[in-house]
Amino acid sequence: LGAGFTIASNDMDIRGYGNLLGDEQSGHVREVGIELYQHMLQEAVQEIKLQVGDSEDDSWSPTINIGISVQIPQTYIPDDSLRINLYRKIASLSNLEELESFAVEMVDRFGKLPTEVEHLFGIVKIKQFAKEAGVEKIDLGDKALLITFREKATLNHQAIIEFVNANSDKAKLRPDNKLIITREPKGNDEIINLVTKIISSII
Repeated sequence: LGAGFTIASNDMDIRGYGNLLGDEQSGHVREVGIELYQHMLQEAVQEIKLQVGDSEDDSWSPTINIGISVQIPQTYIPDDSLRINLYRKIASLSNLEELESFAVEMVDRFGKLPTEVEHLFGIVKIKQFAKEAGVEKIDLGDKALLITFREKATLNHQAIIEFVNANSDKAKLRPDNKLIITREPKGNDEIINLVTKIISSII
């Protein structure tokens, strides 16, 4: 009894928890659970409403693909159900103040944050900035960073233009309104800092 939950939580530790970093999911109700299935269904209904012209709400979530594993290691928090609850709590944080406060709380409760958890908070911070900037998707390749802006989002066009002009040797705004920035290969910490700096500069 409970072996399925243990396997699922271990799988989450190994592969991460894509739901927190984006709104794309797969599977059916028996595979994802009733709570997540209802959330997926709500997102699908909202997407259909937007396609037929209804007003847009604030429930969308940016997708972050920068090739960094983010997780709460089992060695840091052994209890499976507690780790799941912490993932859920982190996913619900809506601003930088809440994020920083929760990071301090975790240090107080469990000790110094492992590198994986620091990366987790760093990427959640990027996600919050991306939503504020109207960025729907961030993709990082070996040589470039691609930023896709959300259709009908309210963008700070002046900030985007100033960023491109200030980084004309690396940044380019494509005709499809996607921003591409060439980069040199860097470590995970440098990648997170780079992406955070770029997204915050175009808010």
